[in-house]
Amino acid sequence: MKLAETVTFGGSGLDRAAHLRSDAEALLRMQSDTGARCLPVWRGKPLLRGTALADLALLPIDHPVLVAEVGTRDALLFLGLDETGGPLFAADFSTWEPEYLDAEALGLFLDPSEQRHPDLPQDHAFAELRRMMTRLSPRAAEIAATAKAIIGWHQTHGFCARCGTRSDLAQAGWQRICPACKSHHFPRTDPVVIMLITHGASVLMGRSPGWPEGMYSLLAGFVEPGETLEAAVRREVFEETAVTVGPVGYLASQPWPFPASLMFGCAGEATSREITIDPREIDDAIWVTRDEMMTAFAGQHPIIKPARKGSIAHFLLRNWLADRLD
Repeated sequence: MKLAETVTFGGSGLDRAAHLRSDAEALLRMQSDTGARCLPVWRGKPLLRGTALADLALLPIDHPVLVAEVGTRDALLFLGLDETGGPLFAADFSTWEPEYLDAEALGLFLDPSEQRHPDLPQDHAFAELRRMMTRLSPRAAEIAATAKAIIGWHQTHGFCARCGTRSDLAQAGWQRICPACKSHHFPRTDPVVIMLITHGASVLMGRSPGWPEGMYSLLAGFVEPGETLEAAVRREVFEETAVTVGPVGYLASQPWPFPASLMFGCAGEATSREITIDPREIDDAIWVTRDEMMTAFAGQHPIIKPARKGSIAHFLLRNWLADRLD
């Protein structure tokens, strides 16, 4: 697909400079570089700035708030180099406790709450990335997604999976090593297929429990061990809807740091049309015609709301409507 890397979180070409992750001297020099910047992340929310919170709030490494909240520079995670060669880092601010927290908002599908650190400018706020992702530039989106995913991995994988000992951060944040059994652990990414399944001029759509009223999206599911992407597409569609699928092709991929997936966008041709949903998997599934989908994208459909902007589902559907899947 020619437009594949224009999907949100994809294609900005960040230089991750992986060869520097194991170079202790280089890391020290980069942390002392006056051009070095760090993106704080609070409980999965990147720090954004501006009246519309449309840009990353990158702090200098010696910023007092960064020093106070993170302490040692060993806790900084190296993300890569920007266009000018300036080092980019990320830091976990999750131990900071805001004066007031709306617990109900934090649990919502799209958390509308914003947290402002008292020692940072008022136009700086920690905000839910899923809600703000379409406001960011491709480069800012890639940096935010990478920081959120790698910090999230450290938060949930602090102990050795082999012997249970607390592991140590290594490779500038891209590895953990067990001091007891010496096992090496690497950031986890879960493969997920998301399927544009068509039958004639209709596309198969579904909705999961807890989604906003009227919201439908493409079917999706995790790839199982020993399974190809094509087999996963056919299995997931059949399990959820009893629809059988013939030819399957790859379209595009999207890093999806909610919490740590890589979405493989695929196209498939249905060989049956009758739907029988598995209520343990989804709430509903329907065939939507091209005309109905165009109405939904225009915000004029009486029932259906399209997949949210920024998601690969929205990206694939928009390009399907425009006949740009080649």
